[in-house]
Amino acid sequence: MSENILVTGGAGFIGIHTSLLLIEKGFNVTIIDSLVNSSIKSIERLKKHIVENKSLSSNQLKFQKGDVRDINFLKTVFAQAQDSDNPLSSVIHLAGLKSVSDSIKFPNLYWDINFCGTLQLLNVMQEFNCKKFVFSSSATVYSFNVESPLFESSIIEPFNPYGKTKFAVENFLQDLKNKPNDSWKFISLRYFNPIGAHPSGNFGESPSNKPNNLFPRICNVGSGKEKKLLIYGKDWPTFDGTCVRDYIHIMDLAEGHIAALDYINKETKKSFFVSINLGRGMGISILELVRTFEQVNNIKINFEFIDKRAGDKGVVFADCSKAKEILDWQPKRNLSQMCQDGWQWQIKNPNGY
Repeated sequence: MSENILVTGGAGFIGIHTSLLLIEKGFNVTIIDSLVNSSIKSIERLKKHIVENKSLSSNQLKFQKGDVRDINFLKTVFAQAQDSDNPLSSVIHLAGLKSVSDSIKFPNLYWDINFCGTLQLLNVMQEFNCKKFVFSSSATVYSFNVESPLFESSIIEPFNPYGKTKFAVENFLQDLKNKPNDSWKFISLRYFNPIGAHPSGNFGESPSNKPNNLFPRICNVGSGKEKKLLIYGKDWPTFDGTCVRDYIHIMDLAEGHIAALDYINKETKKSFFVSINLGRGMGISILELVRTFEQVNNIKINFEFIDKRAGDKGVVFADCSKAKEILDWQPKRNLSQMCQDGWQWQIKNPNGY
């Protein structure tokens, strides 16, 4: 029987792409999601994708609505899998809140969901002897003062509640890994900026509220939902004066999770914790992204420069050599593909799911 993987937050942008790949690789997937920031329609589409693909089985996917903070719900999910003779063997933990600005406004909520929710999940995993864990971390854990490229060994000093919750979980995983006579296997994936969509155009980013991220805002301007893109600052110390970030195709990021799971399954070491950057390992400016989007999709994006935002940084990008060395993973898709796939999703789904 195929391995049964729990994906928390599996209805979201990263979760649905990762779940789809896991199923196509032959895994059984149990998704849990509170649907606070995602849509049940992404799950329905995944079920349809499975039905339409004759090599896949509808038995490969189970979905349950619930919150990772609800310990009774979690115990029920694990117990049901155990009772069906296919216990959950690994967890890919993507459930959490992710807006830096919201985390400053609502720190209690961010600590409760991102940290306490993870703690509850790990407690239940312990009870059901499920000790393989891929964690969704973030580049926001790195110090504001460190120059890019950012290495996993770079100074860790998050400066907002969101980043602090991610680093607190990483610290806790380190402590669990050191627990005597136990065998936890942890990989913490520090994401940079996932954009784009599944090449079918059937799965993509579908923010519940007004998007904070750059790429959905570009798509909104392209589709006429917004009149212009606001770009914060034009005199950053970069080659064209706009901020530089590390953008990665969502499918490459999803493949990074499969690679992390493969590594955990193959690694013979009894207990370990590894943190790994997932990005393209190169910086792309905002203007570069806008111009590529225009060129690839033959569309004009109106934009206006406004004042810099407090707390922004000119250049942030990853060194991803550790991912290549340890996971045998590297991104395959370029910026043009990100722009093309992301825009195709927008055209096919103007209002998201």
